[in-house]
Amino acid sequence: MKINTLYLHSQKSDFYYFKIFIDMTKADIVSEIARSTGTDRTTVLSCVEALMSVVKRALANGENVYLRGFGSFVVKTRAKKIARNISKNTTIVIPEHNIPAFKPAKVFLGSVAK
Repeated sequence: MKINTLYLHSQKSDFYYFKIFIDMTKADIVSEIARSTGTDRTTVLSCVEALMSVVKRALANGENVYLRGFGSFVVKTRAKKIARNISKNTTIVIPEHNIPAFKPAKVFLGSVAK
């Protein structure tokens, strides 16, 4: 796990406070699953890779992936829009395109909010 520290200054007083963020990588997930299930890491790694591959392929084909109690991986369509390139002072048209998105389940949101 990667631990990031963010130092912030309070505007109401002279106090500095910090927040600690712990980021979990794919290797950390594989280690945690292997430890909790008693399965070797190579098997767990191949399962995690397979899951990610299936989700990516489904989204590339325009299909949504629903994992009950966890959330949904969905394809969202961004509309065509006009943007500005400020360095060249020109307008460009960004065509309509699809992006992957994750929508957490209500159960998942409830457990994170606690």
